[in-house]
Amino acid sequence: MTLTLTVSDDVRTLAPGFTHVAIEAHGLVNGPSSRASAGLLDDAARRLALRLDGRAPHEDPHMAAWRATYTAFGSKPSRTRNSAEALAKRALSDAGLPRVNLLVDLYNAVSVAHLIPVGGEDLDRIEGGMRLIRATGEERFVTVAGGERSVEHPDVGEVVWCDDAGVTCRRWNWRQGPRTRLTEETTSGIFLLESLAPMPVSEVTAAAEELAELLAQFSPGADIAVRAPESSA
Repeated sequence: MTLTLTVSDDVRTLAPGFTHVAIEAHGLVNGPSSRASAGLLDDAARRLALRLDGRAPHEDPHMAAWRATYTAFGSKPSRTRNSAEALAKRALSDAGLPRVNLLVDLYNAVSVAHLIPVGGEDLDRIEGGMRLIRATGEERFVTVAGGERSVEHPDVGEVVWCDDAGVTCRRWNWRQGPRTRLTEETTSGIFLLESLAPMPVSEVTAAAEELAELLAQFSPGADIAVRAPESSA
């Protein structure tokens, strides 16, 4: 299968410098975090520290661009950080990066090393294509709160990823829903790397190639395809 990814005109107008690169992979082998995946996360934290050279993550020009875009659609970026900034803060803290499972560890490592929001979805749990839109407020986001299933609705104008069943990620790349997340049973996935100007397209493409190589290394024999970058510029 080839998943259809579309970006609405409203989102393109909001963020004309937006670029995304998708990796579609089948025949993946997932499992618990390992010493090898933990090592990649530790190395990513070291690469991040070198990249920032003493600055806070939000002072990086790419993260500043994401903060400005979050503000533009009504979110408070200091409270609801994009996924890359949130991970970067964890990476530089005493707590360090979380160990989730092999596939999530791989894309988190690439996200932190390159300071690029990266997400992963289980292709077998996605219904129809995926769309990046500005919400009407009527869309359903099924999550878990206090151990119980609950339904939220995005704010009007909020940027969300969704499929035919509802929202898969709120506030662009802030919070993923449990329905489509990668689990240890996942065998097919779509990985999405997202950037804004001033980050060069070549950098997000290089990050995608690095992630594709890691996926091939940890899932020998998997069918992995990196799509060409799609830009709003």
